[in-house]
Amino acid sequence: MKLKIYFENNQEKHSIHYKLKMLIRHTILETLDYEGMENDAEVSVTFVDDEGIRELNKKFRNLDKPTDVLSFPLLDYEGESEEPFFDELCHNLGDIVISLERAMAQANEFGHSFEREVAFLTAHSMLHLLGYDHELSDEDDADMRARQNDIMERLGLSVK
Repeated sequence: MKLKIYFENNQEKHSIHYKLKMLIRHTILETLDYEGMENDAEVSVTFVDDEGIRELNKKFRNLDKPTDVLSFPLLDYEGESEEPFFDELCHNLGDIVISLERAMAQANEFGHSFEREVAFLTAHSMLHLLGYDHELSDEDDADMRARQNDIMERLGLSVK
């Protein structure tokens, strides 16, 4: 599988280093592998601050507050089909927007590294791009949490 990631930095509060981009790439690849996706894929990752993500939340979700991550899948996964949606040769999955300001605050709050928090947010957002939604039901929430935990464990970044 080939993976193309388009990175964009729209914030100035945190430096974007090669190591952070490689962590995000590794997290995306691990998520795709976990979900059994073998075809080529494209993902856009944009870094923002709390104000930037607040503006996106207000515009797209009528929610006037910052959150940690937003996902903008390019496909709608509604329906009862058991067929995988990613049977095209190359699939553009959508956009991930991460507030690095919020990621740092949450890392400090939860007592783990900034890198671990960014990886978690990336895995969470990738699952949204792949059609999962924890807000639909308690069962969907539990399923998505289990998948996130498995992916973080595979990355060696699980929290005990």
